[in-house]
Amino acid sequence: MDEIQKTLLEQVAGLHEMPAGAYNIRANGASVSRNTTANVDIVTKTDKQGIDIVIKPGTKKESVHIPVVLSQSGLTEMVYNDFYVGDDCDVTIVAGCGIHNSGDLDSKHDGIHAFYIGKNSHVKYVEKHYGSGDGKGERIMNPQTIVNLGENSFMEMETVQIKGVDSTKRSTEATLADGAKIIITERLMTHGKQTAESSFNVDLNGADSSANLISRAVARDDSRQIFLAKINGNNRCAGHSECDAIIMDNAKISAIPEITANDLDAALIHEAAIGKIAGEQIIKLMTLGLTEAEAEEQIVNGFLK
Repeated sequence: MDEIQKTLLEQVAGLHEMPAGAYNIRANGASVSRNTTANVDIVTKTDKQGIDIVIKPGTKKESVHIPVVLSQSGLTEMVYNDFYVGDDCDVTIVAGCGIHNSGDLDSKHDGIHAFYIGKNSHVKYVEKHYGSGDGKGERIMNPQTIVNLGENSFMEMETVQIKGVDSTKRSTEATLADGAKIIITERLMTHGKQTAESSFNVDLNGADSSANLISRAVARDDSRQIFLAKINGNNRCAGHSECDAIIMDNAKISAIPEITANDLDAALIHEAAIGKIAGEQIIKLMTLGLTEAEAEEQIVNGFLK
């Protein structure tokens, strides 16, 4: 891998070198490095681009890294990755995509990640997006995540997009069985003329299942954001969605929460708040010696943590 690709890898997966555990690193449309373990197998699909990640029942405290980096201007790809997590597992999966585009053609990565999580398993899933390069070509990422949670399973999903992505449409669908739980945390910042759309659709089918969707977003300059969160309570369950956003300059943000109770014992809540940075917050930080611009940056950084 060249230095640009290594920098992208560090940004999206926190990797300075090859990680411990299982991994598949993809660069410019091809797998460049792979490792499997006794409990985690990674198999190349034969019918389309992508891989199957198979995690044996009872696997504990192991990690899987599957980052993608693109440094070739004009490259577009569609990748399908399926995760089969056995019963009684506890694993961390780190994905993410970084695009460096210094050319005039658009670079685009679309990915569909499907999770099939067994009973009593805990999966932490981290996905980061990052863009760089000074070319006229756009950096486009459209991730789709499909989650099927088995009985009493738990998924923590963290998505982060802070810099350099010109256009993104993120779609997440989840179906929960009895006692299953999902927590999704999104952190997003757009600037310039960037556009971002996040949509979530959760079906709480199981008794005592629960979902918590949390979005923290900042829109700057002339950027545009749309947040859609739909929770369907189809059994005795608990669901909560929350969108907090800071709007700056000439940006625009839409937050569209929707909750549907199809069962008498479905307890569902949605919250949404959009506003500018309070003047007294900036003044307080300026009394401590910061400039107005520095004060804004401190507030934004703290909000997105």
